[in-house]
Amino acid sequence: MIKLSQAAAVEIQRLKSKQKQPDLLFRLAVKPGGCSDWFYDMSFDQEQALTDCDRVFTCKDIQVVLDTETLEHTQGLTIEYSEDLMGGGFRFYNPQANAVCGCGNSFSVLA
Repeated sequence: MIKLSQAAAVEIQRLKSKQKQPDLLFRLAVKPGGCSDWFYDMSFDQEQALTDCDRVFTCKDIQVVLDTETLEHTQGLTIEYSEDLMGGGFRFYNPQANAVCGCGNSFSVLA
């Protein structure tokens, strides 16, 4: 399971409200590529688009969707959000990552 910081939850809710579809679910996925082996991809999805490979759980009043492959690579992941001089952004802290790219959005895991 993943964890959302309070700031990340607030930002996800803010982004979701801009979609003007209150029933959307927050989807986190990992996809092959990026500077390392995998990169994080965040989007919103409708419940009817879910498949048998998806798992849904609630964290800080946000329904989070992960497919089984993402779940395998993100156990214990914490997503944070912060504003700084270079702008705001999500930060990923993945205890399974053995290497993380400088951008912070790409990682690799031991096989």
